[in-house]
Amino acid sequence: MNTPQPAILKAIAEGAHARAIGRPKVSCPYHPDMPDRQAWLDGYDGMPNEDGPDVPMPDA
Repeated sequence: MNTPQPAILKAIAEGAHARAIGRPKVSCPYHPDMPDRQAWLDGYDGMPNEDGPDVPMPDA
């Protein structure tokens, strides 16, 4: 199993955070040719990245 790169995890977290604070999806800071863009959009949409680890949800 391949472990995702830390930059990809960071991009996913950034996308999720952007949505949580009300930023629009078009605010993605990554260029369309960058792999981090899809990770950011996945985080924004709440969709798991294909290479992401299955981790338990933290208690709220």
